[in-house]
Amino acid sequence: MLVRTFVVALLVSSSLGAGSAFASPAAGLARPLRVAPQSQFIKASKFALAPFAFVRFCKDNGGSCEAGSGDAEVSLTPALRAELLRINSTVNRTIIAQSDDDDNDVWAQDVIAGDCEDFALTKRHRLVKAGWPTRSLRIAVAKTRNGEGHAVLVVRTSEGDLVLDNRTSAVRTWNQTDLKWIKIQSGDDPRLWYDI
Repeated sequence: MLVRTFVVALLVSSSLGAGSAFASPAAGLARPLRVAPQSQFIKASKFALAPFAFVRFCKDNGGSCEAGSGDAEVSLTPALRAELLRINSTVNRTIIAQSDDDDNDVWAQDVIAGDCEDFALTKRHRLVKAGWPTRSLRIAVAKTRNGEGHAVLVVRTSEGDLVLDNRTSAVRTWNQTDLKWIKIQSGDDPRLWYDI
């Protein structure tokens, strides 16, 4: 793949002339081979209230709600993509889907059974344990096509904001899902939330 990319860059370089951006093969190869368009990143707007159950989660799990660290965007290599897919799929298979009572919404991580936010928190927790930067991992709240409240993990990568959803093992950019987005955590401070 790299050889083919180099040959294409070299052909483009010779057809565009010495003044092009590909005039030097080294300069052309030093750039990322894939850059996500801006539309593949969520645009957060004004501050929003954090979900109350998340506030309770932070009270009981302070370490999971500390200020973010590391890069805000992960350069997605084939190995990191495979790890992301594996963790998403494993959590989706191992947690038994079980809804909370309407009057007692509890957010938790590393559970045997739980609902959407428990899946999202568990995925975030496992990715952090695997070394992923916390600033790139954010919980988002949305509505499904049926109007049901839903929470997912959003991972900011060089390929865009990727969604890890307990309803599917496919990982897609946020704008390729069937979700109507409401709000998302700050990568810098998970206790802060923004409208989308």
